Amino acid sequence: MAMKIRLARGGSKKRPHYAIVAADSRMPRDGRFIEKLGTYNPLLPKDSEDRVKMDMERIQYWLGHGAQPTDRIARMLEAAGVLEKKTRSNLKKALPGKKAVELAETKAAKSATADEDKAAE
Repeated sequence: MAMKIRLARGGSKKRPHYAIVAADSRMPRDGRFIEKLGTYNPLLPKDSEDRVKMDMERIQYWLGHGAQPTDRIARMLEAAGVLEKKTRSNLKKALPGKKAVELAETKAAKSATADEDKAAE
């Protein structure tokens, strides 16, 4: 069975509250899970102790039995010091999109022709 440690959403509309659960990867996000391992409340301030609560012993148990944490849970575990930090680099994130590049090229071409016309006068 492929196990995941992931978030299960609860709470009402626009008031999310998540449970950190160990679940079979084939089950739906808010569906059946095997064990609740903690909670995550994104509405609390980032420095609040109650924002993320995890049962570290049980998380270590599930990681030892091959459970894979999702990206968000992996970041929480890295912040808690359970997992070592991964180096992440999205080098294309800072680059402009296709339309922005085309717009910049047309602007540069227009300014170049305007500069040539001024120089010719």
